[in-house]
Amino acid sequence: MFHHSSKLQYTVRVDTPDPQFAKLLQQAIGGVEGEIRVAMQYFFQAMGARGDDRIRDLLISTATEELSHIEFLGHAVALNLEGAPVTEQEEAAKDPVVNAILGGANPRHLLSSGLSAMPVNSNGVPFDMSHIYATGNVGADMLANATAEAGGRVLASRLYNMTADSGMKDMLSFLIARDTYHQQQWLAVIEEMGGLSASLPIPNSTPEHHEAMQHSYYYLNTLLDKEAPQGRWSSGRSLDGRGEFTVKSQPEPEGQAPSLGKARPNSGAQKEQM
Repeated sequence: MFHHSSKLQYTVRVDTPDPQFAKLLQQAIGGVEGEIRVAMQYFFQAMGARGDDRIRDLLISTATEELSHIEFLGHAVALNLEGAPVTEQEEAAKDPVVNAILGGANPRHLLSSGLSAMPVNSNGVPFDMSHIYATGNVGADMLANATAEAGGRVLASRLYNMTADSGMKDMLSFLIARDTYHQQQWLAVIEEMGGLSASLPIPNSTPEHHEAMQHSYYYLNTLLDKEAPQGRWSSGRSLDGRGEFTVKSQPEPEGQAPSLGKARPNSGAQKEQM
């Protein structure tokens, strides 16, 4: 069950309406880095959470907060669209749709939504839920969540630098701050479970005899004209403490040639294939 307040989570103020910036804000709503993505990701992770009920509560509360972000971002889009042309007269006989396209705005804000937000990205492509990651494994999900929040913070930071509107900068500074916390929130769950060394490899419940561990800790350098890049990943103890990192340079293939042989009769192949 959800409860809703009539007020937004954070104040949204637009000093100078900008239909072009409204189009850019759509990425923060319906883009792969956007709020629809993380709201649904945390919601489905919560529905599949097993074990520690605190993590389910954390996920569902954060999913609900992300719905709040969709709401105030949608309001920001609508406020920015208040300056969009809706008649030819407003554009002094210019075609408002052509003008919107040439000006970088989204004509569907006029044609489809009546000057309001849509569940699409900045190119007008609907969010299709293909970037919802909910594995049922808390370690994998927390790492995916920290990455999602990192991408969201990158996007909010870019949007901050693309507007001179003080109201929009204030709203985006709030989103940047919440992304800061959410990144650390998800990583804190991993820390509470013993940190990366205890959580890795994911899933850490897979028995070692199910894994060909002779292949678990080498970096495969496939560059023919360069030495392998050296770093933490190429030598020393592995992060999970189970092995030592090494490098294989110009490795020889270990498998067979992938020949499928002759085609079967009545398979629709050419006679020369049979």
